[in-house]
Amino acid sequence: MADLVQGFITAAWVKTVDFSTLELVSGSHMSDNLRARDDDLIWRVRRADGWLYIYLLLEFQSQVDPHMAVRILAYVALLYQGLIRSGQLTPAGTLPPVVPVVLYNGRGRWTAAQNVETLVEHVPGELATYRPRLSYLLIDEGQYTEEQLAPLRNVAAALFRLENSHTPTDVQRVLTALVTWLHDPAHASLRRAFTVWLRRVLLPARLPEVVIPEVQDLAEVQTMLAERVIEWTQQWKEEGLREGRREGRREGLQQGLQEGLQQGLAAERALLVRQARRRFGEACAEALASLLETCEETEVLAEVGEGIVTCDSGESLLARVRTSMA
Repeated sequence: MADLVQGFITAAWVKTVDFSTLELVSGSHMSDNLRARDDDLIWRVRRADGWLYIYLLLEFQSQVDPHMAVRILAYVALLYQGLIRSGQLTPAGTLPPVVPVVLYNGRGRWTAAQNVETLVEHVPGELATYRPRLSYLLIDEGQYTEEQLAPLRNVAAALFRLENSHTPTDVQRVLTALVTWLHDPAHASLRRAFTVWLRRVLLPARLPEVVIPEVQDLAEVQTMLAERVIEWTQQWKEEGLREGRREGRREGLQQGLQEGLQQGLAAERALLVRQARRRFGEACAEALASLLETCEETEVLAEVGEGIVTCDSGESLLARVRTSMA
């Protein structure tokens, strides 16, 4: 958590806190609803004038949530309710500051509003007073390149590099750095956390058809990858190709639907021109074809068909078409 804050948050307040006091907030400080959110972590760290709470929301979804700011507003309110209930107020009796952080690891870049105020319709006058204002701090893992992350001696950066990895060799390169950084016995729990995450989350996601051997330490993961890197690289590529084919099929279906729609509209326009030719002659048909050449509105085409039946001349039909398309 210290590496995440110090390495990826550039705000001035980061320099005002004592990271030796950083601690995970116990469940007794939270409401029942907030304790039920297993994916969220709440930490606190000392500043000169008291505690600063950092609410870390882990967003593991592939699509951006456009209303994330509303969720953050609700979670911060729940945290404050828990702090009030447990008496965790400042000496002045006020609520401590909270920094909401959204850590996002989806493929696309984050585009949602970061302040709830922008999601509420702006109204003039006194009603504007009641428009809520709360921002969250976004850390979008995918926006960082390997060139930016690799020089950092930072375990949060290593996590980002692993999640952005494309081959077993990429994973192995990061593991080499982690094994060196975390060799001290004081980091045993962090080494274990990385090991479990690699074996149960990252590698199964990258290699869904491969049985991952049971390993107990990062060095064992590193050795396992070194022994099987050629075999797994091939399987990694094959999975990438399958994913590419699946994506291609989805894109092909969408393209096929669009092409089918265009072909249907073209056939309907041609039919209307033939009907107009049969009833009102070639000159009317040519003029109608020119008018309908780019028309894609089914309501207009339906009205043209009705006009061919009800109009008493080609001139009145063309006038009606021009009016409907105006």
